[in-house]
Amino acid sequence: MNRNMNLAARILGTYAVIYVAYLYLPVLFLPLFSFNDSIYISFPLRGWTLKWYQTMLANEALHRALANSLKVGITTALISTILGILGARAVAQYRLPGQKQVVGVIMLPLVVPEIILAMALLIIILQTVGSRALGLMSITAGHILLCVPFAMVVLISRFEGFDRFLEEASHDLGENAWWTFWRVTFPNVLPGIVASLLLTFTISFDEFIMAFFLGSTDPTLPVFMWNQLRFPKLLPGVLALGACILIASVFIVLLAEWFRRRNAFDGQTGDMIIG
Repeated sequence: MNRNMNLAARILGTYAVIYVAYLYLPVLFLPLFSFNDSIYISFPLRGWTLKWYQTMLANEALHRALANSLKVGITTALISTILGILGARAVAQYRLPGQKQVVGVIMLPLVVPEIILAMALLIIILQTVGSRALGLMSITAGHILLCVPFAMVVLISRFEGFDRFLEEASHDLGENAWWTFWRVTFPNVLPGIVASLLLTFTISFDEFIMAFFLGSTDPTLPVFMWNQLRFPKLLPGVLALGACILIASVFIVLLAEWFRRRNAFDGQTGDMIIG
C-alpha cells in the first residue's frame, strides 16, 4: 500500500516538474535573447548588449502605450472589484429569486469566446454611438465585462468562508450596517479584495483581443507589441519589453504572496489573542 502511494507520488511529482518546465522554460528565453547583439533569434548568441533596453526606454510611443495600459488596467481593476464585492456579497448572503440564472449570465464571459464578445461590443458601439466612441473608454468597458466574473469567483469564496457571527456580534454591540462592513467585514475579506485587484489588473494589462477590436489611435501595450512584431528590426526591443513585463509580473506575484502570508499570520495571531 505504502509502496503504491510512494510510486503515485513520484509519478505525480515528475509530471508536475515536466508540466512546469513546459510552461515556463520558453518564457525564460525572453530575457536571454533580449541581451543578444543581433536582431535574429538564434544560438549561439552573437554577443551581449544593453542597446535594446536603451532603445526601449527612448521609445515615446511605447511610453504612451504603457500609460494607456496602466490607465485601463487600474480603472478596470477598481470597477471590477467593486462590482465583484457587491455581487459576491449578494450571492453569499442572500437567496434571491432567479439568483442562479443571474449569476450564470454574469459568468458567461468565462465560456463565450472572447473574439465573439469583442465583435458584439464593436457592433453595438458602432450602431449606437459611432466610431468616435472607440478608444480607452470602450476598451475599459470591454475589460470590465471580462474581469467581473473573475472578481466574483475570487470574492464569493472569501465571503462564503467569512464567519457571519462576527457581523451579528457587531450589530448586537450597536454598530449600523455601514460601520459593521468597514470594521468587521472589510478587514476579513481584504485578502480576497487584494487578490481580485491583482488578478483583474493582470488580465486587463495582458488582454489583446478586446483592445485590438475596441481601440483607436491610442493602443494599449499588447496592441503596441503586436504592431512592432510586424517589423523584424524591432523584434529585439519587443523582447526587452517582454523581459521587463516578466520581471514585473514575478514581482507582483511575490508581493501578493507576501501579503497573503502576512494576513494569514495576523489572523492566526488574532485568534490566539482572542482564545
